[in-house]
Amino acid sequence: MLKTRKFTALAILIALAINPAFAEEKSAAIVNGVAISQERIEMNVAAALAQGQTDGPELRKAIRDDLISRELMVQSAIKDSLDKTADVVQQIEIAKQTVLVNAYVQNQLKKNPVSETQLQQAYETLKAKLGDKEYDARHILLASEAEAKAIIAKLGKKEKFDKLAAKSLDTGSAERGGSLGWTVPKNFVEPFANALLNLKKGEYTKEPVQSQFGWHVIKLDDVRALKVPAFDELKPQLQQRLQQQAIQKAITDLRAAAKVE
Repeated sequence: MLKTRKFTALAILIALAINPAFAEEKSAAIVNGVAISQERIEMNVAAALAQGQTDGPELRKAIRDDLISRELMVQSAIKDSLDKTADVVQQIEIAKQTVLVNAYVQNQLKKNPVSETQLQQAYETLKAKLGDKEYDARHILLASEAEAKAIIAKLGKKEKFDKLAAKSLDTGSAERGGSLGWTVPKNFVEPFANALLNLKKGEYTKEPVQSQFGWHVIKLDDVRALKVPAFDELKPQLQQRLQQQAIQKAITDLRAAAKVE
């Protein structure tokens, strides 16, 4: 084995002497005897292009220079035995784990691509859940039932809902007179959604509605037909969701088969 290594090294040296371009074919640079591969250059170029940069000699030179500088720093760190310190060893292990996790995810997605049929089914399921109407609602969130009943009593005396909403614990909607904007009931917790569906345009709840967030007084301003975005418009989000679900299932299967103590 030793002779083979010597012969290989000798062959490379001869090739370099005869044809200096040989080194360029194998490496983008050689730093203190350590090669920086062209593949690494290309990987960094691809990452730069993905961030909107333009390919060209200047970009490639900048990437090459950066990799040379990084290699010099790595060599210096190893010379000072920094790669053997406890913190660095852990960071290297974490970085390695991150790379392998990403590789695992990409491999799973490659082996189990989301089909067009799955995407269509997900789209139809989403439309069914959203329903055919959306609601323009307001609410006032209070800490107790008594406070909510007091607000309802004031509404009964013709006080303005938007002014009373200033007392809401939901500060975000309170600044808008309690407005939650146009949305569908499924976006609310069940008690809230059920109460909203039982209201007619212009009505407010005559009894406080309790949820895990507190006590609500709800008013329905308007209702209109829901225009669900077209399949092609939602397709990227649906694909991402199905991919996430597939990865989560794969992780669940791994945990089920693993011995974790």
